[in-house]
Amino acid sequence: MDVTFYFDFGSPNAFLSHRVIPGIAARTAAIFDYVPILLGGLFKLTGNQSPMAAFAGIKHKLAYEALETQRFIARHGIADFAFNPHFPVNTLHLMRGAVAAQDLGVFEAYVDCVYDAMWTRGLDMGQPVIIAQVLAEAGLPADALLEATQALPVKQRLLDNTQAAFDHGAFGSPSFLVGDDLYFGKDRLRDVEEALLARASTSR
Repeated sequence: MDVTFYFDFGSPNAFLSHRVIPGIAARTAAIFDYVPILLGGLFKLTGNQSPMAAFAGIKHKLAYEALETQRFIARHGIADFAFNPHFPVNTLHLMRGAVAAQDLGVFEAYVDCVYDAMWTRGLDMGQPVIIAQVLAEAGLPADALLEATQALPVKQRLLDNTQAAFDHGAFGSPSFLVGDDLYFGKDRLRDVEEALLARASTSR
């Protein structure tokens, strides 16, 4: 059973999900299909906004969200997470780069590299110069990747991915599709795992 994972590097919760996904995949034999989307574009399609903006005027809400994040980190033993001081980061180049990385056969390495730079090293990954430096340091084809971000097919595929996420009911990242069932947020990963195990048991 495959799981579609709609992600944008700008979401810390998508990064935390990325760290938990390998364990779920190992326990369920599921394959997680990472699909790059542009979160800002999805927000425009749905009228959504980031939690920091949506909950800014609600007393205690953001503090509780931070507490839940710390609980999630402790539960899953994610020791190296650090909130990016440049947040929110414009991820347009990064997400186009993810699409290009699929074409160039370096997608998994690209995802790990960018997530590490964003959410453990705290780099300003909205800057093309920094992106190029980080990719080159990781041994990835930085020039080819950045050049490809300007190619019309790459731009269009990112738009198409974002539209597909919207069409499946997504309104933010991380979002997961198990069959036609949508799950939103890192805290729904336990539900995703349960759904995968249930589907596996009924198919035997």
